[in-house]
Amino acid sequence: MNTLELDILLPAFLAGLLVLATHIPFGMRVLQRGVIFADLAVAQIAGLGVVIAGLLDLTDRPLLVQLVAVTSALCGAALLAWIERRAPEVKEAYIGLTFVLAASLGILLMSRDVHAGEHLKDLLVGQILWVNDTQLIATALLTAILLAVWNGFRRHLGDFGFYALFAVAITASVQLVGIYLVFASLIVPALATCRHAKRRYLFAFATGIAGYAFGLLLSVWLDLPAGAAIVWTMTVAGAVVLATAPVGKAG
Repeated sequence: MNTLELDILLPAFLAGLLVLATHIPFGMRVLQRGVIFADLAVAQIAGLGVVIAGLLDLTDRPLLVQLVAVTSALCGAALLAWIERRAPEVKEAYIGLTFVLAASLGILLMSRDVHAGEHLKDLLVGQILWVNDTQLIATALLTAILLAVWNGFRRHLGDFGFYALFAVAITASVQLVGIYLVFASLIVPALATCRHAKRRYLFAFATGIAGYAFGLLLSVWLDLPAGAAIVWTMTVAGAVVLATAPVGKAG
């Protein structure tokens, strides 16, 4: 492996580790709450905020882009918390509908953009191979704050507090790795370790790290889209972990 490949792969791998740091605990909580589509919905709404920022010609003002994206995601978080409180029996249906509406609105907003196809691809599969130092530093600081709040106050957050933290984490990760990989990072490690009553986090991080490492290597060696490759390698790693797990319920 040459120096150029390492210069591309190392930042991308670090981005993956930052995503996993928040998405594994959040993903386990999402699985526990039974709101699997919530991550897709919030990710899509955060992406919608990025689309809106682009239409407002704010792309050269990254702080404003983040403000629009976070505001959009927090509005989505408030909506999901309201749905979970008011319609718990059919919450997955409403959350799924929210995802479809947000995705459709994004397509409508981009319909007059000649580069819409490229923007949509970036939003879905991301550009993890092109993350820069500024993105990594900002995401690392945000990750530290989110984990501190999660570890210190998660028992007192309530529905909106959980979804708000969730929304902020996803807003950052969508712009790093794309919607598909956000969903995979949240769900695959949590699902793969659902039978592990002990050392669940260890197996979850092993699943996620293996997925990012092998996916990035395959993307370079076989000239494949990195995001899609990582989704598949993480899923294969998760399938192996799940298949070799003892029968039992995660603690």
